[in-house]
Amino acid sequence: MFYYVYVLQSFKNGSLYIGYTTNIDERFESHNKGENRSTKPFIPYKLIHYETYLSRVDAKNREEYLKGGYGRRSINAMLRDYLNA
Repeated sequence: MFYYVYVLQSFKNGSLYIGYTTNIDERFESHNKGENRSTKPFIPYKLIHYETYLSRVDAKNREEYLKGGYGRRSINAMLRDYLNA
């Protein structure tokens, strides 16, 4: 089984959402249907980045890192060209 850490960007306000899942297609669809309380106000979303892991623990740790200060800076640096386009 694979675990995915993903980054979504809201079409509404450009905000980023970071999460992890075992089924990225299903999870992306549920975000855009408004089934997640934290993302519902900012739908629709587009998937702008994802990473694949073999371990749930590794994926969860990466998600937590990316949600923190250094992780947010890392995402912004990694996607700089895309975010500034």
